[in-house]
Amino acid sequence: MKETGFEIVVILALILVNGIFAMTEIAVVSARKERLRMRAANGSARAQAALELAESPNRLLATVQIGITLVGILAGAYGGARMAGRLQAVLADVPWLAPYSASVSVGIVVAVITYLSVVLGELVPKRFALANPEGIAIVMARPMRILSAIANPLVKFLGVSTEALLRLLGFRAGGEPKVSEEEVRGLMQEGLRAGAFNEIESEIVNSALALDQVMVREIMMPRAKIIWLNRDDDHTAVWHKLAVSGHSSFPVYEKNRDHVVGIVSLKAIYANAAAGTSGKISDLMTEPLVVPETQTVVQLLQTFKREGKYLALAADEFGSIAGLVTLHDVMEALIGELPSSEERARPSARRRDDGSWLIDGMMEIGRAEELLPGFNLSPKENEDYKTLAGFVVRKAGHVPKEGETVKCQDYVFEVLDMDGHRVDKVLVMPVQKTRQNELYRPGADSKKDCRS
Repeated sequence: MKETGFEIVVILALILVNGIFAMTEIAVVSARKERLRMRAANGSARAQAALELAESPNRLLATVQIGITLVGILAGAYGGARMAGRLQAVLADVPWLAPYSASVSVGIVVAVITYLSVVLGELVPKRFALANPEGIAIVMARPMRILSAIANPLVKFLGVSTEALLRLLGFRAGGEPKVSEEEVRGLMQEGLRAGAFNEIESEIVNSALALDQVMVREIMMPRAKIIWLNRDDDHTAVWHKLAVSGHSSFPVYEKNRDHVVGIVSLKAIYANAAAGTSGKISDLMTEPLVVPETQTVVQLLQTFKREGKYLALAADEFGSIAGLVTLHDVMEALIGELPSSEERARPSARRRDDGSWLIDGMMEIGRAEELLPGFNLSPKENEDYKTLAGFVVRKAGHVPKEGETVKCQDYVFEVLDMDGHRVDKVLVMPVQKTRQNELYRPGADSKKDCRS
């Protein structure tokens, strides 16, 4: 009985050794070389050994195959010779199995060993390897190198034989496979589903991968929207017009607009005007950067980096200026359109869960009428004020305090916040809501009622 137990342990040990070889093979083949390179660059000698194995597949596969083959032969021979013989003796005692005891015992032993070899020697180890390929490859790299050194003559013979047969079949190694954009996008989607990346990161990566297909003319400001300056203009005479234009840089031309001689920034014009310095635009301009409108955005970024600039004029095939492109335009191509300074400064309005509105006092009264159903003022009333803050002040009859309310039509307007003497934030609630919440008391505020 002890001998049978020992034989079972030996067979299980051989199957586990087979599993180690299979796990190592899958781990090294599946490991991402870039991750191994990063660990090797950080000083990991074991990562360097794993990288060398991954870059020498013939040596690795030959060593693994030798080990798996030897283990399989030993397990089969040992199991067939020992376990089958013992099982046959047991089956011979069964009268109706006695004539077939030899064949049945061999079949049972082979079936059990095959099952254990597939599950314990292949499937389970490979699943472990796929779960952590780099970690297992790093751990097993040195033992595999030692085995390769021991079996070096046989490994070399098998490697040469493999290469010769592949050449005979017309196979030519194409080197390390290239990573395609689709694979990168697929990895980003996997990371997005796994929570490793968020939505905006995925969108930026997809946009960045497409930049080599986007031309400058697709993102530039067209010629018709450019604000031009004449070289002989006096900057003190034009700087205010430029300041309200919303642009930060302007091309400077001489004679005609296709003869651009420089670029001037609003900051430079404003600084000189504020200092009271007189002079011409030509004193403030810098050399222009001109790129073809057919240049890709990736090439444009390289040009910006090389020239140390963030603005360029785009020329068409005839040499005429077709538009103007900035680093801001490139950012919009990556992350989507950015709000302008005017849009960011636009008064906001937010509807709350209870149906009330929190509105910026600087919102135009016409916009407030659009937001609030049933709130319509007469044209004559609108002549007295332009904003919601002006409306509240007009109806209150004085500069209101925080918490003060006025009623107009079906709404109560409560001053939530004051900025000095200006109404900053207004809470607008339907009359029924205010009565329910006891925020509005008709008797107290009836003198401020609005009739339109």
